[in-house]
Amino acid sequence: MSPEIPTAVDKSAAGTGVRQYHIGVAPGEVGTVALLPGDPFRVALIAEFLTDVTEIAHRREHRTVTGRYRGKLITATSTGMGCPSTAIAAEELIRVGVTSLIRVGSSAGLQPGIAPGDLLVSEGSLRNDGTTAAYVHPGYPAVPDLPITVELRRQADARAAAEPDAGFRVHSGINASDDAFYAETPSWIAELAGMGVLNVEMESSALYVVARLRGVRAGMICACSSNLVDGTSVYEGADTRLHDGWRRSIRAALDTAVQLDL
Repeated sequence: MSPEIPTAVDKSAAGTGVRQYHIGVAPGEVGTVALLPGDPFRVALIAEFLTDVTEIAHRREHRTVTGRYRGKLITATSTGMGCPSTAIAAEELIRVGVTSLIRVGSSAGLQPGIAPGDLLVSEGSLRNDGTTAAYVHPGYPAVPDLPITVELRRQADARAAAEPDAGFRVHSGINASDDAFYAETPSWIAELAGMGVLNVEMESSALYVVARLRGVRAGMICACSSNLVDGTSVYEGADTRLHDGWRRSIRAALDTAVQLDL
């Protein structure tokens, strides 16, 4: 007589309609659109743009607040660094009612002339990560929602036009999502740049793939923190360009949420 095989847990159905295990958020506590920085401390920066701010939860790297922007309920949840924690945040936010996800983060430029503080709008991601390989076929594209992407670019251009002396530019194109920050060798950076990849970060491929599989919308606008081919960076010192870039990207994302009624 063969031993009885236990029934395996179906994680695709687990946690629906309840407080989520990792992010600590329950249905009814969030809006339909969420802004996703990586850093939990940058959630407070988003909150500066909102009224009636309420902190919902802070578990692990996932901090969540809600507030209102121009009357619209906005959620902000930090994803932490990398695709694994981003996929968890996206999955659990979707399970509690979020239908649009906009990443507002930092990213490194890969083309000459992209300067720290510039805004980078993603048109798709090269999937150099392990997380999305667990979800989909190797050839499956990681692409954002088209209307969100177009509106993010429009809002970013409007910010640049409104601040002609601020010294920042707006770029859009294909980015790469890598898993290992310190494994990005000069040869890999040169290969990405040679393919015309605009910038590299660590989260968007998982965000796009999960969003597509779950039938929701996603996009990304980042502030440039450094340029890996020009050798410029704001990581050292008290440079305000990256902080200003974050604020502009957040404002563009918030205005996109209102304009599209996400």
